[in-house]
Amino acid sequence: MSRRKQQQVEAKETGSQVKVRGAHATLRRLQLAELPHDTVELARFLIGKIIVRELPEGRVSGRIVETEAYPPGDPASHHYRGPTPRNRSMFLRHGHVYVYFNYGAHFMLNISSEKVGVGGGVLIRAVAPLEGVELMQKHRKTKRLLDLTRGPGRLAAALRIDRQLDGLDLFSRGPLWLGELRSRKGMGRSDGPEILVAKSVRIGITRAAGQLLRFYESGNPFVSGPKRLLEKN
Repeated sequence: MSRRKQQQVEAKETGSQVKVRGAHATLRRLQLAELPHDTVELARFLIGKIIVRELPEGRVSGRIVETEAYPPGDPASHHYRGPTPRNRSMFLRHGHVYVYFNYGAHFMLNISSEKVGVGGGVLIRAVAPLEGVELMQKHRKTKRLLDLTRGPGRLAAALRIDRQLDGLDLFSRGPLWLGELRSRKGMGRSDGPEILVAKSVRIGITRAAGQLLRFYESGNPFVSGPKRLLEKN
């Protein structure tokens, strides 16, 4: 990645504002009332939103560029056979964190997406680094920007996501929360033109594999997965 492109995705915190692509913007906390109650709608809504992790060493954050929806009744989801001690967070009111350990190798960050008692979730598959790039590089043990948060396992490591966050309410003023970038005057998005959101089949599943429930920002270099999926809109 060129230095110019790196500067576009890196950000520097400036008081209550962040600097993105040379312009100052306010990082506003989202309110619970703004979140859609439907799993598929939430997966699409989250594209372009900011996931923020508060750590003792500082803040790390990234703009969500890829998600997957796992709606009620989905045989590919952990919630399909009902609540268990492992997946109980998927049955909490939408806006809670569900973290699981995948294949004994990586933590995966999900957000519950339905009303209390109904299983549903959105997997956060990739983010574009915003704040705390140096901390992410330390967590991931790499300096290569594109390797930091492209893919769910990588982003969880970069943001230090683990099972301690499972069940966390994203709207409780805790160490993980959702935000949105606004221009300095609050007149809308400040980080470029309108996002083009595309969709495709989900990655790495065998059940309900043909459903177009993966959403991503078209053209963003941090989107993960095989290139052949990027052609389906």
